[in-house]
Amino acid sequence: MDSKVHKNSMSHEDTEAVVQALNAHRHRQGALLPVLHSIQALIGYVPSASVALIAQELNLSEADVHGVISFYHDFRHSPPGAHVIQVCRAESCQSLGANALAKHACSHLGVDFHQTTRDNNFTLEPVYCLGNCMNSPAIRVDDEIYGEMTDEKFDDVIDQLLTQVIEVKAP
Repeated sequence: MDSKVHKNSMSHEDTEAVVQALNAHRHRQGALLPVLHSIQALIGYVPSASVALIAQELNLSEADVHGVISFYHDFRHSPPGAHVIQVCRAESCQSLGANALAKHACSHLGVDFHQTTRDNNFTLEPVYCLGNCMNSPAIRVDDEIYGEMTDEKFDDVIDQLLTQVIEVKAP
């Protein structure tokens, strides 16, 4: 694989991660989705500059690769914030207030879904089921799920995360 062609458009580390994902999954039938998931797990998003390399190595067109990335909402197109907050949008959560919670989350963070706050602390994403229906509405922050979420509880979670960020940055 000639990754040197694409080195100028991605960092060395990102190029290596893409190559690692390709090497791990290229021989699988339907390798594109596992490759993309692996890249996002390694880098945090799928860099647009990786599309040409992925297409070349999987013998696909760039349009095919881009089409899959843009079709699935799980793939990020830019680096996420330090914390990824997902608000469940499934029926159970919606019936118990997730729409209002989503509106509050957007307002509190000053972003819409699929956006990152200016300080790069938070990325807000919709998710279509967290499997926590009996505790609706639910959110996930990084790998932790919170149930029976209210506006006040949401604000508390954000405040706690901001306090941790401030503590980490303090000398």
